[in-house]
Amino acid sequence: MGALWIAHVTVTDAEAYGKYAELAGPAIAKHGGRFIARGGRFVQLEGRERPRNVVAVFPSVDAAVDCYHSSEYQAALSHAKGASERELMVVETTD
Repeated sequence: MGALWIAHVTVTDAEAYGKYAELAGPAIAKHGGRFIARGGRFVQLEGRERPRNVVAVFPSVDAAVDCYHSSEYQAALSHAKGASERELMVVETTD
């Protein structure tokens, strides 16, 4: 089963968050992830609105979780901490 990595983000320091984005993309790709939505138009119907929403598809939940815990992604994440407020989840797909 595939998996979706879904992030809802409010960026508070664009420069630092830019460094995160620069490093996170290659880390995600290395683990088989690819972006299918990245900061595009959205309509908030329920819950807390975040201005940036990102969705990446991975081959499995394990691949997505392994990516998150990888040294490459953690190095990227160090730039996002303190530069954003985020929620991140991994959801298994039905296909």
